[in-house]
Amino acid sequence: MRENPVRPIKLGSLQLPSNIFYAPLAGCSDFPFRKMASQYHPGLKFCEMTKIDALVRYDMGTFHILDYSYDMHPIGAQLCGSNPQLAGKAARIIEDLGFDVLDFNCGCPVDKVLKDGSGSGMLKHPYLIGEIISNFVAAVRIPVTVKIRAGWDDDSLVFREIVKIAESAGAKAITIHARTREQAYKGPARWEWITAAKEEAKDIIVVGNGDIFAPQDALDMFEKTKCDAVLVARGSLGQPWISTDIEALARGETLKPHSLEARRQALIEHLDYILRYSTDRRAIIDMRRVGCWYFPKSKETKQFREVISHADSIEQIKSLIYEFPFEDEEEENG
Repeated sequence: MRENPVRPIKLGSLQLPSNIFYAPLAGCSDFPFRKMASQYHPGLKFCEMTKIDALVRYDMGTFHILDYSYDMHPIGAQLCGSNPQLAGKAARIIEDLGFDVLDFNCGCPVDKVLKDGSGSGMLKHPYLIGEIISNFVAAVRIPVTVKIRAGWDDDSLVFREIVKIAESAGAKAITIHARTREQAYKGPARWEWITAAKEEAKDIIVVGNGDIFAPQDALDMFEKTKCDAVLVARGSLGQPWISTDIEALARGETLKPHSLEARRQALIEHLDYILRYSTDRRAIIDMRRVGCWYFPKSKETKQFREVISHADSIEQIKSLIYEFPFEDEEEENG
């Protein structure tokens, strides 16, 4: 019988309940998203990525992104930046805010992040990654981790080198997004790079990331790459329960499809969390993005996206969620 890969895991002295993590997704993994996710107890979840320089100048918008509630523990903050002189101060702010983990983003491919060398731009300077990690580690007691892509492009794969650098600098885990910056989010993730990263690691935990959209994908990643944990990113949108589904499947249970009615109710609950956290106007705008997450496989999703984008009241949005004529088709697990 195959060993269950889903298990508690330690980052330094921090004990996490499982090795299924939810990623920091810019514009997505906000406070309401994390309230939904917290019900399903992933091993670790993150706030959206924030900039080191904005944090140290006490930008109020940045602190708003870092809002969390007690039920979200264990929770991590993810920082990006390229100035090692600011790293220690930023790390102490994160620790003082009560976060359990500090993650360093060296993978974001977005141009506005890259303009100061942050995100994937750090892949061009592996030893600077090590310097910033070292400064984080020296400043705080909470575990420091790092997330990278495999390289800038296929001709500059640096993940093996960065695994060694990160481990020497004191990082407790490294997440490998198995794509290059050039790929962005296109094309399949190349899980063999996660395997290779795991082979380079000595004590550092290797977290696999890329193309986990269903529970079986996570189990396949564990088996094929031998990674220590998995980070679910876009696959957590509209299915905050994916962590419990992964755990159930790993135990050998047969998963039941999440019905149309269950998805409607989950979206209503998500909307209620948005309303508790922000204004009605903000909620109306947010639902243009969030609404379609919960019905990704329906033929009517495109039409639903269009009508919900023209809704101008919370009452109208709720009516659409309850009454829109989706077909309750059989869906794959997750």
